Amino acid sequence: MRDAAPQTIYLADYTPFGFIIDSVSLHFDLDPRKTRVKSRIAFRPNPDATDNTFFLHGENLNLISAMIDGTPVTPKLTEAGLTCDVPDAPFVWEAEVEIDPTGNTALEGLYMSNGMYCTQCEAEGFRKITYYPDRPDVMAVFTVTINGPHPVLLSNGNPVSAAEHVAEWHDPWPKPSYLFALVAGDLVAHPGSFTTKSGRDVALNLYVRPGDEGKCAFGMQALKESMKWDEDVYGREYDLDLFNIVAVDDFNMGAMENKGLNVFNSSAVLASPETSTDMNFERIEAIIAHEYFHNWTGNRITCRDWFQLCLKEGLTVFRDSQFTSDIRSASVKRISDVIDLRARQFPEDQGPLAHPVRPESFQEINNFYTATIYEKGAEVIGMLKLLVGDDAYAKAATLYFDRHDGQACTIEDWLRVFEDTTGRDLTQFKRWYGQAGTPHLSVTEAWDHGKLTLHFKQHTPPSAATPDPQPQVLPIAVGLIDQDGDEVEETNILEMTQAEQSFVFDNLGTRPIVSILRGFSAPVVLTQDLSDADRAHLLAYDTDPFNRWEQGRILARSSLMAMILEGKKPNKDWLKGIRAVISDEHLDPAYRALMLGLPSQSDLARALAEDGHTPDPDIIYAAVEATRAAMAKSYANLLPTLYRRHTVSEDYEPDAIQSGKRALSNAALSLLTRIDDAAAAQKQYDAADNMTQQLSALANLIHAGKGSKAVQAFEAQWKDDRLVMDKWFGLQVMEADPEEAHEVVETLTKHADFNWKNPNRFRSVLGAFAAHHGGFHHASGAGYRLLADWLIKLDPLNPQTTARMCSAFQTWKRYDADRQALIKTELDRILAQPDLSRDTTEMLTRIRGA
Repeated sequence: MRDAAPQTIYLADYTPFGFIIDSVSLHFDLDPRKTRVKSRIAFRPNPDATDNTFFLHGENLNLISAMIDGTPVTPKLTEAGLTCDVPDAPFVWEAEVEIDPTGNTALEGLYMSNGMYCTQCEAEGFRKITYYPDRPDVMAVFTVTINGPHPVLLSNGNPVSAAEHVAEWHDPWPKPSYLFALVAGDLVAHPGSFTTKSGRDVALNLYVRPGDEGKCAFGMQALKESMKWDEDVYGREYDLDLFNIVAVDDFNMGAMENKGLNVFNSSAVLASPETSTDMNFERIEAIIAHEYFHNWTGNRITCRDWFQLCLKEGLTVFRDSQFTSDIRSASVKRISDVIDLRARQFPEDQGPLAHPVRPESFQEINNFYTATIYEKGAEVIGMLKLLVGDDAYAKAATLYFDRHDGQACTIEDWLRVFEDTTGRDLTQFKRWYGQAGTPHLSVTEAWDHGKLTLHFKQHTPPSAATPDPQPQVLPIAVGLIDQDGDEVEETNILEMTQAEQSFVFDNLGTRPIVSILRGFSAPVVLTQDLSDADRAHLLAYDTDPFNRWEQGRILARSSLMAMILEGKKPNKDWLKGIRAVISDEHLDPAYRALMLGLPSQSDLARALAEDGHTPDPDIIYAAVEATRAAMAKSYANLLPTLYRRHTVSEDYEPDAIQSGKRALSNAALSLLTRIDDAAAAQKQYDAADNMTQQLSALANLIHAGKGSKAVQAFEAQWKDDRLVMDKWFGLQVMEADPEEAHEVVETLTKHADFNWKNPNRFRSVLGAFAAHHGGFHHASGAGYRLLADWLIKLDPLNPQTTARMCSAFQTWKRYDADRQALIKTELDRILAQPDLSRDTTEMLTRIRGA
């Protein structure tokens, strides 16, 4: 039967746990089906608690025995945990439980991944390992003994002792249970070392399966660069003798920051030129940095409760974005982050899944690992830094680390260090954490004899999460460009705090063109009444890289909207402007490659819906394809030169310089393929000696309808490499014609190597299909039925992955009545399943609505 009605948990109801833990000792006797876990925990009453009920979380545990101070006890057991009478004084709790790692297909707690033991305890997985107060504000020092017939036995902290089949670990830093980790198996270590600024030597290891040793060097180098960057920029040194990373094939997320023992999805750490693309390398670099940076922003200082999740995740995303910007291209990174924000977080903010950066309530915390928590949370940190300035930000961050080391904190703690450092009142700024929705910002101009007045209005649409949103603090970065293309006013940060507010620029010679929201200084939707000519002028001359790209993107969207709604042809002035930019050899190739991009089909559907139109996925697809064809024709004499000039002939390096060149040459190739009958793509595929070039060529061949032989050859070449085969599966879906996409997916799900129980493989096919706008939204509803069938199949085994995939349906109300009816039918069909998980039930109930 379905679980009882999910319990809603409220931020306002937070109370401290009734007991403090002084120490935790765990002993594991590993067995695939019957692992025994013995716990010995020293408790004492918490003087700050108002409720001293002794409740320990526990799920799917077979309790063998329990004792208090050596005396057996019989606790009261429920599906959620246990309660027991305990002394009103310090005491020692001991328990032994039995768990089944092999049967744990949800990949939470202790589970098996191809013969290897692995844990994933965030957010609430530790309760599936033993009985414990599984909440982030309960922090303790752990000592762990592992007994098992495996050459490698790992846990958090530093090794204490090791003998054959037995290892003991001690983590001297107090941590919550979600940061506990254990790994055991037949693994090979890729070693390294790092010397901290204070001169302490740290041993580094990247543990992988035999055969993956050749894919570790880049990950190790990225780790060292992250450690050095955190010392140089934030003054944070690593604090253990050892730092281990383990690559795991079956993992619901990208990686996990467990103290001293990071567990990574294999796709987020293993890399080689032959098997990984430039984007893979950059993603790996960023994820390794992110998880390492958590050592301070998440581990040494954690969150008091899960409502404060953005305190560790938003802050750490901001820090890893800073890192990537520093070692690669800052402008390209900023644009890429905004593209991702608009593609993932804006729809979330504008739909049934909207929630504040700090939610007020939840039923299943796994459903709140969202773009709002991560990406919007990072944007909030960026705005705060912009408002107070770099120096004040650095001082406040240092105060945060000094004041709160070893604590479980709240958003209030974070904001207070900025108030104490700067003297600012951040009461209104705090609304960014408490209100859902994306603010809409509009601006009008008034010109009067050398005086320019900018009048801004802000409005956040109400939602179920925030029915009456109030004005936010908006840092609006503004510059002025004159008619000759010169910057007459460098970037000013205008601080908007009211619903309507005006700002004046005096003593101007001629009326300038206003460059607003430079660097995307606030996560808002901007409405600015500029003519196409003015936008083209900013595209040509704006000194802010983001806004220069933005004007090109707006002109592209305007052109596409006119094609979709009025049947017009692509805008010639926009085509001319983009040509000028991509021809400019003084500009970063990676930046020029971004200039050749178009708004996504989903983004166009959103824009149409916001303007009161019903988007037709077929017409949107046709308009995008016609635009790409027009670009190819317009740039026909430029593309061969652009392609050849930026083709890299040197030995492969995944650095910013080479990656940028390959990005531009492959962007040119995608257009060239449309006019040369895929001849250049075939030549590149045949000659490719790295995955970036091979996969780009394959994508173009498939899109051109000439990829059947290459698809077969690619499979034959890479059938034994699981991560490359994920690419093979996903690419065929992404490049499929909308009319055939659901059939392509059905065929691939019948492939012998489609292991739907592996999250990476499931996402490579069904995740790619959900992102295929035209294919997923095929008018027949076949796409909706296909995804629903697979979600129903996956949910009993892996609720986390299922629930996250449900977000594919979140924009369903923007489409026509027939599509809405088809989607509603599938939502109801999934919700009618008798044993649907709490995770999926909550997600679909919110999406479905009334």
